[in-house]
Amino acid sequence: MKRILIACVSAAALAQTPSQWTPELSMKVKNVADVIPSPSGRMVAWTESHAVMDGEKSEMNVQVFLAHSDGSHRLQLTRGEKSSRSPAFTHDEQYIVFASERSGKNNLYRIPVAGGESEPLTDWKGTLGAYQLSPNGKWIAFTAAPDRPDVEAARREKRDFRVVDENPANQSLYVIPFEADLKGLRPVRRLVTGPYNIGGLQWSPDARAIAFETRPTPNADDGRKSDVLEVDFESGTVRAIAATPGTEGEPRYSPDGRYLAFVHAANTRLSPSHIVLYTRATSAARELPATADENPNLVGWAGDSKRILFTEPKGTRTVLYAMPVDGPPTAVFVPKGTFGFGTRLNERGTFVGLALQTPSEPVEAYALDLAGNNPVQVSRANTDLSKPPVGETKVIRWKAKDGKEIEGLLTYPVGYEKGKKYPMILNIHGGPAGGFNESFIGSGNPYPIAAFASRGYAVLRTNPRGSTGYGNAFKDANVNDWGGGDYQDIMAGVDHVIAMGVADPDRLAVMGWSYGGYMTNWVITQTNRFKCAATGAGLSDMISMWGTNDIPSTLDDYFTGPFYEQTDRYVKMSPLYHVKNVTTPTLFLHGAADIRVPTSQGYEMYTALKRKGVETKMVVYPRTPHGPQEPKFILDIMQRHLDWVDKHIGSTAMKAD
Repeated sequence: MKRILIACVSAAALAQTPSQWTPELSMKVKNVADVIPSPSGRMVAWTESHAVMDGEKSEMNVQVFLAHSDGSHRLQLTRGEKSSRSPAFTHDEQYIVFASERSGKNNLYRIPVAGGESEPLTDWKGTLGAYQLSPNGKWIAFTAAPDRPDVEAARREKRDFRVVDENPANQSLYVIPFEADLKGLRPVRRLVTGPYNIGGLQWSPDARAIAFETRPTPNADDGRKSDVLEVDFESGTVRAIAATPGTEGEPRYSPDGRYLAFVHAANTRLSPSHIVLYTRATSAARELPATADENPNLVGWAGDSKRILFTEPKGTRTVLYAMPVDGPPTAVFVPKGTFGFGTRLNERGTFVGLALQTPSEPVEAYALDLAGNNPVQVSRANTDLSKPPVGETKVIRWKAKDGKEIEGLLTYPVGYEKGKKYPMILNIHGGPAGGFNESFIGSGNPYPIAAFASRGYAVLRTNPRGSTGYGNAFKDANVNDWGGGDYQDIMAGVDHVIAMGVADPDRLAVMGWSYGGYMTNWVITQTNRFKCAATGAGLSDMISMWGTNDIPSTLDDYFTGPFYEQTDRYVKMSPLYHVKNVTTPTLFLHGAADIRVPTSQGYEMYTALKRKGVETKMVVYPRTPHGPQEPKFILDIMQRHLDWVDKHIGSTAMKAD
């Protein structure tokens, strides 16, 4: 009887595990972010998000979780229909502060680490941005823009016209006491306002000053114009720490208060970024040694004030480094897979919170003790998810036409048999200064890599010139050459996988989003070797793109000037002007609220292919910005990619359950 019972239980468990990955299963994978250790390192908080697609709802619900740093005493701290984000421990570790829109507007709350009811700390009616608790536990500083009742009234009265670039909603810097006064109130004090927008901020260790970032407006194109300023908490006096024509940001005080570190780059998105050390007593600043990728993201200072911790891409991985105040940087932690740039350091500079994942293992929260350098898993967000096999993903390398070494990720079909050729999908990343990394292939995103592999497809994801993680010279190698060397790098990768005996040259598909969409458009104008294509938010006409997107200066950087000074170059590198060559069936996907790559870019290519008689389809997603956010839309995009590829290059995989 006992054997029969065990056999029945095992059979039931097997029956519950799907035989292959599907878009629906990928949408069940939870995301983990904002991993923050407590000041002592005894506890860790993080957020978990899951898709809600019931009835009229299509949203990601985010909640705060808590555990001891050894992974024990795990609990969900916040609940409800409204999300809770950006957790932070108080200095005494009695509370966790978080941001939530549960009141209808984004506000700050606190909740005891032992659990219980949360308490509102702010009652802000406008837009609330970043925040940080003071080291002495007495204050909360936050950036915010006030409510605009005049704008609401104008909307109701149908006179809500807008003058472009006029009266931007700049955020100012405010502070409130952490504890309420005798009347139960927390008076708000505006500490800094100016003819600029305030972004990131950090308190000095003695809580006497706050360093903060500014830019002329919140507009994306002004991001390159950011400066670092500092305000005296008592007097409100503001002084410039770094205000140059270049870009400065990410201010981080050393624990001893001696230094303020920040990142500096020249006034272009392609300029290398370097860490600058500012000595507060003398106002002297010096640039520290260059990092490998010249693209550091500051995490904070180690507790001894001798090292600045930062993350940076290295090929297909992200690495945690330490930059000494004197000497070159060294690697602190190199993962087997990768982790996000939202890496957090505790108040005392002794523990780091990481969201780690590999191509075969979904993301989880980890606590890294800098003294021991051994990350400990604290979350179980995806541990109990029934996961069918995923295709193996390997890093592969090949030589470009000009001899450059190019890297990419090749995912093999589930059940891969050596010597057998498989249909292959070429997936191209956005950016162009982006890059594919060794993240979990089963996560819910527009490109269902695990589902493709389950259906018998190989998937090649390339990091051609222009990608990050390979040094600044490599990142800049496609300036004035979109569709040139980068295209050759990608095609050489396809030929390499064919030569490996993995890909069937007669069954190839290509797809990508943003710059990946541009390159997909470019590929189908240059070759007919792909049997189908799918373009997501892809650029097509560089001249109209320059005048309608929210960061036109990016094209200035890559094309060394605006279109009216480089007209021939803009035309030459526009897929639309080569569309007469296209015969590839192409699916176009675009967000209706996309201001980064306006929807018109998709319509231009779609209309041209339709006029030519090429098989095409275009799907526009309402409310959607540059990347899809609503889970139902993400699910639809995943399924459309699968259906489009199945239709045109077939599949050798098992049929879905």
